[in-house]
Amino acid sequence: MLLSTDIWVGALIRRAELAGGFATVARKGDAKAGAVLVKAVDRRENKARLFAEATRGDGERFWMQPTKSDFEPDLDAYAERAARIDPDIWVIEIEDRDGRHFLTEAVEE
Repeated sequence: MLLSTDIWVGALIRRAELAGGFATVARKGDAKAGAVLVKAVDRRENKARLFAEATRGDGERFWMQPTKSDFEPDLDAYAERAARIDPDIWVIEIEDRDGRHFLTEAVEE
């Protein structure tokens, strides 16, 4: 059984904060089954990465970068377009001095 999105998001934010990062909900979506975008910002390098959950053909879930840009305004524009298509989507922003995303699931970077 999968966690509801609001509980999963809360755990991600807590993980980031416990490790010294700062995380916030930039856009709140459906509490039970909303998709999630995670924006990881590295303030030292002034770069950012965006991650979206995806599913492989075999059903395995993982996180991928839907756009390879590291320019924060590009990532924000992507998130805005995604929210117009899917109004239930969440956007979580994480600021960390090392740019960590704090995702525990498989991540393709």
